[in-house]
Amino acid sequence: MTTEPPPREAEPVSRFWRLVPEPSLDVVRRWGWASVAVNIGIVVTGGLVRLTGSGLGCPTWPSCTDDSYVPHAALGYHGAIEFTNRMLGFVVGVVAICTWLVVMRYRPVRHDLRRLATAAALGVPLQAVIGGISVLTGLNPWIVSAHFLVSPIIITLTVSMMRRSRTSPYPHTPPVVRALATACVVAVWLTVALGTVVTGAGPHSGDPETGRNGFDPELVSQLHADVVFGLLGITIALVIATRVTATSRTLRKLAAWLLAIELLQGVVGFTQYFTGLPWGVVLVHMFLAGLLIALVTAVYGERGTPAT
Repeated sequence: MTTEPPPREAEPVSRFWRLVPEPSLDVVRRWGWASVAVNIGIVVTGGLVRLTGSGLGCPTWPSCTDDSYVPHAALGYHGAIEFTNRMLGFVVGVVAICTWLVVMRYRPVRHDLRRLATAAALGVPLQAVIGGISVLTGLNPWIVSAHFLVSPIIITLTVSMMRRSRTSPYPHTPPVVRALATACVVAVWLTVALGTVVTGAGPHSGDPETGRNGFDPELVSQLHADVVFGLLGITIALVIATRVTATSRTLRKLAAWLLAIELLQGVVGFTQYFTGLPWGVVLVHMFLAGLLIALVTAVYGERGTPAT
């Protein structure tokens, strides 16, 4: 359990920042959790847009149609699903702004937290613009992949911010544990990136008229599975290493959770592959991908300092 740092001499605060109540680190972390939750949520709703063929439910951007910002009855449920996803984007933006405000208001000033919160907040308009480009280009699969990947980046930045908000010192960790934690991050990101390539080659394009990326679905699915097996091997080694070396209890628990979610994700992935990619199972797969990004970032943040 962490404690607040001892009081420091008050720093000058502008009139504007006095309007924002000075938060504790617990408040900073709560807003961080909210940001992670809504970004995982928009991964799921974005997946629902694609899986139900609603990617062009609102055929223009930033408005839904040429003459309206909201969908009308003629667009049917596709318009409603796409518009709901866009509205959740506003929620993501509001949470990002609130998170940024509490971090900027926190005293004493933490420049590391400010940088991470600012980068996460800037990711929201970036994602909106990429989403608009994906609509205007008729759901180009590469742009759709880039649109998706912004959410894991924001999740990574936010979880990193929360891990850095701790006030207790990081424990010393053996080099093998630190190396395996780093390898897990690389393997998870490679898995997620390849997953977007598999999606771009598969049948769920977001709209029946949308082209695919041209890769052989069988080939890229096999490559994706190979990387997943590699990730599982690295994570099993990490779990073992955290148990046989002097590492923190928190890191041992996080590594175990990471392995559990990877195994569950693997089961879901094979299930969707061998059952013809039912959209409900694919949606669970996307939800678990968001959790994996958050967990592996937490593992990396808890890896500690080199043991002496």
